[in-house]
Amino acid sequence: MAGQKFQYDESGATFFYFLLSFLALLLIPGTYYWWPRKQKEDPKALASECYCPGCRKKKLILQSTKPWELMKRTCIKVIIIAGWVLLAFLAYKVSQFDYESASFDPYDILNVPIGTSEKVIKKAYRRLSLIYHPDKETGDEKKFMKLTKAYQALTDDESRKNWEKYGNPDGPGAMSFGIALPSWIVEKENSVWVLGLYALVFMIALPTTVGMWWYKSIRYSGDKVLLETSRMYYYFLHKSNSIPLKRVIMILSASLEFEKKYNSEIVERSSDEYEMPQLIKQLYNFGEKAQKEPPLSYNYSIKARALIHAHLSRLVLKADTLDLDRMYIVKKCPYLIQEMVGVVSQLILLAYAQRVPRLLNIETIENCMKLCPMVVQALWEYKSPFMQLPYITEDHIKHFDNKKKRVRSIQHLAQLKNEDRRSTLKFLSDSQYEDLVKVLGRMPYIDFKVRCEVIDDEATTVYTAGAIVTVTVQLKRRDMKVLFGDDSYADKHHIELEKNAAKESEKPDKLEKPLSNGDIINNSDNIENKEIKDDEKEKKATKGIWQQKRQSGKGKKSGNVKKQKTTLSASAKKKIKKKEKLEKAKLGDSETKEIEDDKTEDKEQLKDNNASSDDDSDSDNESSSNASGDESEKSDAEETADDKKKVSANNDDDDDDWDKFQSGANKKDRVLEGRTKQSHLVHSPYFPEEKHEYWWVYLSDRKSRTLLTVPYHVTELVDEEEIQLKFTAPRWPGVYVFAVCLRSDSYFGFDQMHDIKLDVKEAPEPLTEHPQWDISDEEDDTKEEDKQSDISEFTTDEDVED
Repeated sequence: MAGQKFQYDESGATFFYFLLSFLALLLIPGTYYWWPRKQKEDPKALASECYCPGCRKKKLILQSTKPWELMKRTCIKVIIIAGWVLLAFLAYKVSQFDYESASFDPYDILNVPIGTSEKVIKKAYRRLSLIYHPDKETGDEKKFMKLTKAYQALTDDESRKNWEKYGNPDGPGAMSFGIALPSWIVEKENSVWVLGLYALVFMIALPTTVGMWWYKSIRYSGDKVLLETSRMYYYFLHKSNSIPLKRVIMILSASLEFEKKYNSEIVERSSDEYEMPQLIKQLYNFGEKAQKEPPLSYNYSIKARALIHAHLSRLVLKADTLDLDRMYIVKKCPYLIQEMVGVVSQLILLAYAQRVPRLLNIETIENCMKLCPMVVQALWEYKSPFMQLPYITEDHIKHFDNKKKRVRSIQHLAQLKNEDRRSTLKFLSDSQYEDLVKVLGRMPYIDFKVRCEVIDDEATTVYTAGAIVTVTVQLKRRDMKVLFGDDSYADKHHIELEKNAAKESEKPDKLEKPLSNGDIINNSDNIENKEIKDDEKEKKATKGIWQQKRQSGKGKKSGNVKKQKTTLSASAKKKIKKKEKLEKAKLGDSETKEIEDDKTEDKEQLKDNNASSDDDSDSDNESSSNASGDESEKSDAEETADDKKKVSANNDDDDDDWDKFQSGANKKDRVLEGRTKQSHLVHSPYFPEEKHEYWWVYLSDRKSRTLLTVPYHVTELVDEEEIQLKFTAPRWPGVYVFAVCLRSDSYFGFDQMHDIKLDVKEAPEPLTEHPQWDISDEEDDTKEEDKQSDISEFTTDEDVED
């Protein structure tokens, strides 16, 4: 390697090539992805946009809170344009570099064709030397040197051989490698500055940046909530079994995100000393001196609580001071409420695991969930849901409670005909009525379906004690405009959970004992039967007439089945029990009733056969043998029919298993894709940011007022969504009624509840004997013979003969 030379770039040629390629790699994709483009406005979105005063004010607020957007777009354009200008300059500089050693061609320099004679070469050299000789006016020293070198390469034999062999008339040269850095970097005079720059970037700036990022990140959870705030939630929410809504607001206002010490974005104003007392006087249900426990009694907590109360009361605040603070606090509330819901669910799980002594009631977590739509819509819980619509105030609520046409809910308002709706809203102008209809048509209408099964079992609809029950919730979201003028959509799904909770709280407490998995032990069977009857009465009262008729038919059918049961012999009972077990394991609940009717007929036939056999017991032997032959033929026919049923049931089970496998694979793919937080925008003129529709889905026991599953936060319900909730079935047999709840975090009056009834059976005892485990006599004999024989399996014929 003695012929190789390494040198830094003196002229800057290779360094310019390096900059040119590096800049091109950044500019070409960067221009495509980062160049600011004007967003195309959707005409449908513009047509459905609301122009009420609250929405217009919110639009101005959103534009004013992002003044840096225009500056950001301008800076990006300037940077990209400057990069392309620099790229063009570098390309021009590189094109000016001359590399004679890389492209030395003597024929091209002398302007003669290849294979020209020496006489012609000399003549061309004389002619060009008269032009480029340095002593002439048109002389050029570099070109004259090239001419001389080319002439020598074509006239001198040794130079000609070197050029033909090595491409250079001087012979083979040393290989050189250029480093794309200027030489001043390694000079002694600049070594101190270069080392100082390296130390500044890699030893000071980079570790400091990483350390600051790490210090900030470890203070927050995955949902951008301070860990100290979560600890504070755990402390206050665990102090009582049931926490009212007013207490939840107090705990929320004490979040450390609202304190200057933990959040540098908080602004402490001198005007708060006289503005806050005036605001607190206007809040009649504030209760400033009710709490003396820190941090609920700190100034930042009192201010945040007062601003939340003012927001829920829709009070007008001073624009440049308190209103700015209100908007900042309200923006943080949905994230903090979601963290509070997670904390309550974790405390309930810890109570089930007996890690904490106190089990929180369902009212605690539902009060936390209830606070979120209150903040988004700026309404107290006791206000009318119609105030979520534009231009509707408390003075207009009386128009919805008219004696002629009483409007029960927002869905009922959408179902009215246009003439009836316009007459109900006659206090609005035409433009105001048009805005209200736009907002009403964009509100959600959720089709809420529930299915229960035991996935990891052959009989998926048979619930045994302690089994893992999977509740599949299917949500289908449509706009409320599909209900305009259509009375066919029943209002049966939409409920008022608060009224149900109030009714349940008024009931006398039963002798119940909550367990770790949410089950209930009743100390007497009479109480349990009484509760089941009460549940059935309540269900019949809440369901429609068509459902009551269907239930009555089922009851008659089951009653007839009970009447048909008769006494049988011991052998017949055993046969029937075996058939029942096989058929129940193979078929679902939808076919069990038909099977029971067939079984009753079989029982009656067996009874008749037994009676006839008793009467004919004195007959001769021939008749008895014929009868036994007929019975054997009948039993064979029954066995073949049972085999056919088993084959068809197995085929159906295989199809169901394949469908379950496919659905499970699709769910895994969706989980791997990740969850987004984009759904449908909420009409929330009092909320300072754009809000998307989110939902909570959970399972609860309304009787014991306990939570059974962790609430699932649905953040991507655009059209359809499927959620699975899993819980452990009660450990004691009986009939249990649970409720699957759907709650909105953005709207009032859109909550739904679906009751599920589980008939829990006793868990089967573990198998101790099985036909496959029995060893036949022949196998025992062969094994004994193998043990007694002395011949090894590796013994040859010669060994046996010996």
